[in-house]
Amino acid sequence: MFIKSIKINKSYIIFVSVCIIIIASIVLVSFIYPFSLPANSNNLIWNNNEIQEEKKKYIKWVDFNVTYDVLDKTSKFDINSHNNNEPVKYNWIELLSYLACKYGGNFKKFKQNDLISLTDKLKNGATMEELTKDLKNYNYYYESYDAILHEFVGEYEVELPSDAGTEAKTFTKKYGVKAFLPIAKNYSFNHYDDFGNARSYGFKRVHLGNDLMGSIGTPIIAVESGTVEALGWNQYGGWRIGIRSMDKKRYYYYAHLRKDHPYNTDMYEGKTVKAGDVIGYLGMTGYSTKENVNNINIPHLHFGMQLIFDECQKDGVNQIWIDVYQIIEFLRKNKSEVVRENNDTKDYTRKYDIIDPVVSE
Repeated sequence: MFIKSIKINKSYIIFVSVCIIIIASIVLVSFIYPFSLPANSNNLIWNNNEIQEEKKKYIKWVDFNVTYDVLDKTSKFDINSHNNNEPVKYNWIELLSYLACKYGGNFKKFKQNDLISLTDKLKNGATMEELTKDLKNYNYYYESYDAILHEFVGEYEVELPSDAGTEAKTFTKKYGVKAFLPIAKNYSFNHYDDFGNARSYGFKRVHLGNDLMGSIGTPIIAVESGTVEALGWNQYGGWRIGIRSMDKKRYYYYAHLRKDHPYNTDMYEGKTVKAGDVIGYLGMTGYSTKENVNNINIPHLHFGMQLIFDECQKDGVNQIWIDVYQIIEFLRKNKSEVVRENNDTKDYTRKYDIIDPVVSE
C-alpha cells in the first residue's frame, strides 16, 4: 500500500511540472513576440494597442409597409418640384423616412395633413437635417427606404416615336418614375398580398414574394437596370432569372418562367439589362428536381426583392426579403410597351428605348 502511494505521487509531480513548463513558455512568447514585430505592424492583433477588427455594422432587418397612397403622394411632391423647377426640390425618400419616424413605421396612421405640414416647413426654409436631428430612427429608415427605392424616381431619357422609315432614335430628357412594372403594357394580371403565406414543397417555409397571375407567354419586364446574376433552373422557382441593381443593394427575383422558352433572346449571366427591357416570359415551371417541368398549378410570375446591406446577406441565413405588393401597385403607373421582334422565336422587345444614367452606354 505504501509503495503504490509513492508511484501515484511521482506521476502527479511529473504532470504538474509539465504544466508549469507549458504555461511559462506561453507567457514568455506572449511577452517577447510583440517586440519582435516590424514597425509597421499596427494592424495586427498582437500589437501594444490590441487593435482588433471591429464587427461590421449593417441593417439586418427591414419591414416595408409603406402603402401605395403614401408612395404615390410623396413621389408626386418629388417629381412635381423638379419638373416645375421649384426653389425647394423634395426628396421622396426623405419625406417617407420622416413620416416613418412619426408613425413608428406604421403607415396605417398616415394623414395627408402630416405630409402637407412637412413640405410647408421645408418650403419655408427649414432643412431636413434640422427637422430630423432629434429623430433617433431617421437614419435607419432613410438607409432602408433608399436601399429599396433608390432608382425608382430620377432623371432619364426616353425615346420619342419616330416617323416611318426613320432609323435614327431621338430622345427627350425626363424626371419621374423610371422603374417599370414587371408585366408588360397591355397584358393583364391580378394579385393579392400573399407575402408570408405558407409554402410546403420541399420543406415548410413562407412565401417571400408576390405572385402575379397572368397568361402563359406574357412578356416579363426588368423593373430596374442591373446585371443578370442568376439564370437557369431552380427546383422551387423553375426557370428563373435574378438581376442585381447597379448599386448592389437590390436583388430582383423572377420565377416560374415559361416552359421550353423561358428567356428573351441573348440572355446570359453577367449581361447588363436596362429598366423596361423584356427579359423573359410568364409560365408555370417549378416544384421539380427535373428541368423544364410544369408543376405549378396556376400560371404566374413570382416576383421578389431582396435587400443587401452586406454581401454576407446575399446567400446567407440572414437574407432580407420585403413585401412588394404595394410596390407593384405603385409601378402600375409605368409600364413598358413591347412589340414582336421575331416571328420565328416569338420574342418581344421594348417599343421605346431609354437612356438610364446608371448604365454605361
